[in-house]
Amino acid sequence: MKMHFIASGTETAVTAAEALSERYGHVPIREAEVIVALGGDGLMLSVMHQNRGLPVYGMNRGTVGFLMNTYSEEDLPGRIRAAEETLINPLAMTAGTTDGHEHCALAINEVSMLRAGPQAARLRISVNGRVRLEELICDGVLLSTPAGSTAYNYSANGPILPLGSGVLALTAIAAFRPRRWRGAILPKSATVRFDVLEPDKRPVMADADSRGVDSVLWVEIRSEKTIRHRLLFDPGHGLEERVIREQFV
Repeated sequence: MKMHFIASGTETAVTAAEALSERYGHVPIREAEVIVALGGDGLMLSVMHQNRGLPVYGMNRGTVGFLMNTYSEEDLPGRIRAAEETLINPLAMTAGTTDGHEHCALAINEVSMLRAGPQAARLRISVNGRVRLEELICDGVLLSTPAGSTAYNYSANGPILPLGSGVLALTAIAAFRPRRWRGAILPKSATVRFDVLEPDKRPVMADADSRGVDSVLWVEIRSEKTIRHRLLFDPGHGLEERVIREQFV
């Protein structure tokens, strides 16, 4: 099996990559059958953003490893052959800014709108061209994929979504008005638009998996079905199982 190893910058991950490369061989990515990522979830997201074809098998050599398998040097080719594959579609974000430009980015976890000044953001939310919430005053709001629902979305009290549910989570962050509005669950086919009200007084930034855009006027988000990321997990420990298990912790 032709493997390409990628490690995060930590000493633990680099040492692991060196040991595995020596044991199993390392090939350039253009010749590889699989990418082996050694680190945490941040590295996995980075690898997925840069690669859209090869399957990725991650092993945890970082601090957060929800997307990673348990680290072991034994029988790595056998583990990869037996692994279960999970397909993930990212979110495609287009953001219009006050300088008249448009910025595009992909997000595997979530796209978030965050206040960029001392005052709360004031937003209007539309779904499939229809205004659903005339005014949301909040610290922010995010749209999450099922894969990202256990990350920032969950910390903002959003729902955990099963991978095969075909839905997205729209979650408010510290909503002030409507006071008790927690968000919504939307079909994966939905196009969501956020319009910034009072952008000069209440500046807002957009963020797609840590790719930030300042001074936004509006943001549109949809699921990008033409892009499929391939993640490999050990049998019985796939992402679907992890999402379910997380709800009972």
